Amino acid sequence: MARFEPCQGKNACRDDGERCLTCGRELSEIARLRDAVDALANLAIEHDYDNSEAFAAYVARKLFKTINYRREQHR
Repeated sequence: MARFEPCQGKNACRDDGERCLTCGRELSEIARLRDAVDALANLAIEHDYDNSEAFAAYVARKLFKTINYRREQHR
C-alpha cells in the first residue's frame, strides 16, 4: 500500500513531466485530486453554505468511512 504525501504548495512543486519531485506523486493524481477538491468547493459555494468547516468535516468523515468500507469489500 502506498503512502500519501501531501502537496507542499505550488511554489515548492517541481516536476519531471510525470511526477512531482517534491511529494513524489504522479501529476495525473495531483490533477485528479485538485479537480475533486474544486468540485467540492463549487458545491459548497453553489449552495451558499455559511458553515464550510462543518461541510469539510462531513466530507472528511464520509471519505474516511467510504475508503475503509471499500477496502473491506475487496478483502
